[in-house]
Amino acid sequence: MADFLFEPHAPVSIPIARGGLFAVRRVYCVGRNYAEHIKEMGNDVRDPPFFFAKPADAVVVGGAAIPYPPQTSDFHHEVELVVAVGKDGADIAVETALDHVYGYACGLDMTRRDLQAIAKKAGRPWEMAKGFDQSAPIGTIEPASAIGHPDKGAITLSVNGSERQRGDLGDQIWSVAETIAFLSQFVTLKAGDIIMTGTPAGVGAVVRGDVIEGEIAGVGKVRTVIA
Repeated sequence: MADFLFEPHAPVSIPIARGGLFAVRRVYCVGRNYAEHIKEMGNDVRDPPFFFAKPADAVVVGGAAIPYPPQTSDFHHEVELVVAVGKDGADIAVETALDHVYGYACGLDMTRRDLQAIAKKAGRPWEMAKGFDQSAPIGTIEPASAIGHPDKGAITLSVNGSERQRGDLGDQIWSVAETIAFLSQFVTLKAGDIIMTGTPAGVGAVVRGDVIEGEIAGVGKVRTVIA
């Protein structure tokens, strides 16, 4: 066995509702997948899906607190349906795409909105706005074998008990199957990949001390506190 220069980092994992852990490989995120959110951000609803990524170790589980990140004064919440991929595939057909899904969870795509605005204006990547430390709190994964493949149902987010976001999974422009099929044209999806599928309207800023709670009907919840 090769001698590592330093001890390898522990694998990132998400608890599964029926027991066990889901080892995270990569985290892909869909941009602009709800029409009302696209409108509030001033973009065109007819655009095809596009993707950005977060590192696996951005994932936060178990309701742990997350720090208010540096280099921002406009830290935003985005509640999203999370897809846990359980089967490898490339150039996947829409008709068989859901066969590659292990399960679903509720998650948060936390965003340094001011840095994202600067990056957009300059035509630069979004990584520092999206892929920073502890930017992806995710709740427990529910296996599709137990809950099916949800394509409708309320998706909501509250801050300190006050509702901020409300939408419906049925409002997604690109379905989970379509998203998987489209993404798999560019990369080979592997078991352990996570896809965050976009957020409904109502995104907004949070500050230190805020309690954020997201929920998707029939899927689950996610909770965190801004430390």
